[in-house]
Parts: sequence; C-alpha cells; structure tokens
Amino acid sequence: MDTTVHVPSGPTSGATPPTGSVASSARGLTKVYGEGAAAVRALDGVDVDFAAGAFTAIMGPSGSGKSTLMHLLAGLDLATSGEVLLGTTRLTTLDDGDLTRLRRDRVGFVFQSFNLLPMFTAEQNVLLPLELAGVKPDPAWFDTLVDTLGLRQRLTHRPSELSGGQQQRVAIARALIAKPDVVFADEPTGNLDSRSGAEVLSFLRRSVRELGRTVIMVTHDPTAAAYADRVVLLADGRIAGEILDPTPDAVLAGLDALRTLETTTDTAVSA
Repeated sequence: MDTTVHVPSGPTSGATPPTGSVASSARGLTKVYGEGAAAVRALDGVDVDFAAGAFTAIMGPSGSGKSTLMHLLAGLDLATSGEVLLGTTRLTTLDDGDLTRLRRDRVGFVFQSFNLLPMFTAEQNVLLPLELAGVKPDPAWFDTLVDTLGLRQRLTHRPSELSGGQQQRVAIARALIAKPDVVFADEPTGNLDSRSGAEVLSFLRRSVRELGRTVIMVTHDPTAAAYADRVVLLADGRIAGEILDPTPDAVLAGLDALRTLETTTDTAVSA
C-alpha cells in the first residue's frame, strides 16, 4: 500500500532534491535494532537524496526514524542493509578508519547540547577540528565565519562566559571550519529560547546561501523547519512526503497529515 502523504506547498514524490548535485543520499536504507521478536525496524527501505548547497530539514513523529536516518547519513551508525553515499563515496563499504577520517574531513556536526570543551576559548573550540587533523586554518575562511556568525568580540571567552545562542554559534563555526561537504544539525535549537533559536537558524541558512554550505537538520519544530529550503517527512521508518519552500503552516499541515495516516493505518490493522 502506498503510504506517501501529499502535503501542501508543492510536494513531489520520491523525496528527490529539486535541482543541482546530490551531497548525501540513501538507497534501500534499512536499520533494525535487536533480534527476533524484540527487533525494531527503525528505517525500512529509505530512498532519499539531499541536494548540495541546500538547507534540508527532516521531520516526523517521535519514533519515525529521523535521528536514525541522520546518524546513518553522517556515518555515526551502520546500516543493516542498503547504501549510504556522501557525494559518490559509499559509506557502507568503508572500514572504521576510513569512516573516522571521512567524519573528520568531510562532515560537520551541530548538536543540541553544543558539545564545546569548557576549558577552551571560543576560538580554540572553533579551530579544534583542524588541530586534531593537523591542518593549518585558512585565515580568510576563519575571518569569514567569525564575522558572519558575529563572534569577533567573543573569541577569547570560554563557554561558561557565553550565552546559549553564542555557544551554538561557536559550534556552527566549528562545524564549518574544515569546509565539510555536509553539516548535520541535530535539534540545534532544542536548548535555546525562541530569540536565540531564530538567530541560530538564520546563521545556518546564511551558511547555505552566502557560504555555499550544505545543511541537513533534524527538528521537531515547524518554525525551525520553515527556515529550510525543503522538508523531508518520515513516518514509520519510511519517506512519507516532502514540502518545498516550507512555511510553518505548511509544515504543520504535513505533520497533521502524517498523524491522520498513522491513525488510519492503526485502525485498519486493528480491524
């Protein structure tokens, strides 16, 4: 049975990016946790592409598989079956060492909890990925990030001396400093008030539109998702639809459609 939800604002089937090259993709992606009667199928044959130079949000009900999908796309977890590609590189064929180098050199991460080192200054936190890789920073790129994110006056401050929004801006600069192919953001505004959250989302959008980066964000917040160019909807471990040029109302309508689908499916199964 086709369970794709057709949502407002020009959804298209197949969850394919509208234009441009593909930065990250999955084919037949399946993830099962546990075995036998206790097995949980978190992802069930997902096919999806994420356009390079775009800001994409992944949304769905709790337990829909959105965080699992992001972790597999970022090489933080291994698939049960199927393929994950970063550009043309098949993550599913890499050994642990190659995966570690890929995450270090080609992927950036922004987490809900910031994950800054408390004993380091903002500047040291930003430059940490390059230091660990033994790579010298590009001064022009560092200055661009610092000025775009409004961190120039905060570089000598430690995390305890920064607000939550400032800490997340440092985390974004850290994620971008190595010029990664893709930045993955996991609920990046979850610990922020609405004003700080809006600032962080604006900076993520600017990093795409002005700095040419690719951002894939998991969020539960329709307002946050509306900052993206595209929203991919998940339900029960499957792609359930997408929204292009999303607005908060369109995202809410899409989520309502998913809830209606779940209710209808549960009723059909019970019958």
